[in-house]
Amino acid sequence: MSASSNLPLADSTPRNRYDRMEWAGAFGDLGTLIPFIAAYIGVLKMHPFGVLFAFGVCMLVCGLYYKTPFPVQPMKAIGAVAALQAVQTAVVTPAAVYSAALVTGLVWLLLGVTGLVSRVARLVPPPVVIGIVFGLGFGFMLQGVTMMQTDWLIAVIGGSATLLLMGNKKIPAMFVLLVFGAGVGVVQNPQLLAALAQSNVGFQLPTFALSDLSWNQFFVGAVLLALPQIPLTLGNAVIAIKEENNRLFPHRQVTERSVSMSTGFMNLFSASVGGVPMCHGAGGMAGHIAFGARTGGAVVILGVVLLVLAFFFSDSVEVLFKLFPTAVLGVILFLTGAQLALGSSIFPADRGARVVVLLTAALCMWNVGAGFVAGVVLHHLQQRGRMQM
Repeated sequence: MSASSNLPLADSTPRNRYDRMEWAGAFGDLGTLIPFIAAYIGVLKMHPFGVLFAFGVCMLVCGLYYKTPFPVQPMKAIGAVAALQAVQTAVVTPAAVYSAALVTGLVWLLLGVTGLVSRVARLVPPPVVIGIVFGLGFGFMLQGVTMMQTDWLIAVIGGSATLLLMGNKKIPAMFVLLVFGAGVGVVQNPQLLAALAQSNVGFQLPTFALSDLSWNQFFVGAVLLALPQIPLTLGNAVIAIKEENNRLFPHRQVTERSVSMSTGFMNLFSASVGGVPMCHGAGGMAGHIAFGARTGGAVVILGVVLLVLAFFFSDSVEVLFKLFPTAVLGVILFLTGAQLALGSSIFPADRGARVVVLLTAALCMWNVGAGFVAGVVLHHLQQRGRMQM
């Protein structure tokens, strides 16, 4: 995996490419994207058009603006809580998800415009940032293994072929893995092909999603979904993505402030069209890069694909996603995690800093917000001599 190097991945020419490797890298984040979109549509009964349209537009804009594989991902904590609560209590509705996106957008736009996010980020020591990236990487790998356990034979075949083709510019590994996964899906569930053949193709347009929002739904979205996500977003989708982007693409550097404002604008737009809370997760960049992406062209390509699905195939997208077995998505997620963990910054030489990195990483594998807070506290205690390491 070429991204495991600490060297820049591209030259100083800020121009998007749309070659076969960018196309392959475009789908490197499907291990995260498909399960969460499927949960929002299948469990929460959100309309597919709004979800796909919001992601598509935001990816298109981010790819053109950043010109690096700067990802757009669903916010994981919000997605997990929303799906769980929808099943257990029915408290979380699509309107509550729109509210969560609205509140999230306002918070991060405010933090970005005022510059507060940069001040907070400066308080986060380098060992904590490294620990967050390590923890995210290993967490993705463990989740990938869990998903691969659903069918080890398929995972081993798909994973082996992918590893053999990694870096092959003539036969991109992601194309082979997707074709293999779709083929397995058809063999295991022949009725999916029939369902796709019967799907209707129709043109749809966006509508304003916040017109019937109630105060109760707003409260649920803000308190239950949006606010608990803030520490996770700061650690993974602001600080970690800024470090990864600037390390790998020094000619296209970003700041915490610009990432925060981008997150704010994305979520305000998403809320208005019936989308979901989204962010710029460091794991998403690792996934795009692992499968060949080196410019923003990969993100533009994925955005266009999602827009085509939104405008013409919204009613059949749930069936389409079922074509890809969980084990194959697990392979993608595992390799994304390996890319992120192996490609993170150099491990610190100081013993105390190493302890902070490892403990932060261990907690981030469980909860990034908890790992972020604990890592900062531990570092400052150690610096003040209150903990001997």
